[in-house]
Amino acid sequence: MARKPPGAQTADTLRSAVDRTVQATLGQAQFTRDRAQEVVDELAGTAGKVRGALDDLKPASGEDVKSLGARLDALEKRVAGLEKAKGSGKGGARKS
Repeated sequence: MARKPPGAQTADTLRSAVDRTVQATLGQAQFTRDRAQEVVDELAGTAGKVRGALDDLKPASGEDVKSLGARLDALEKRVAGLEKAKGSGKGGARKS
């Protein structure tokens, strides 16, 4: 068996330590990358939920208010017509 020159064992030890350090760093980087992707996925899901909640809470548009006003006017006319018909159908107001 050939003998290694002096310092070769130290170089091998150093090379092995560097290799272990690089492998550990790569493993941590992969873990960090995976965790970052999980965080981004969670954030995207939460953003979708927030968007949905805001859509439910948004105020009525001008068109919505106009539409409701028109429906209210129609109901007022109907009630007035019913009250008028009720009053004229019995010959006027009741006497006590």
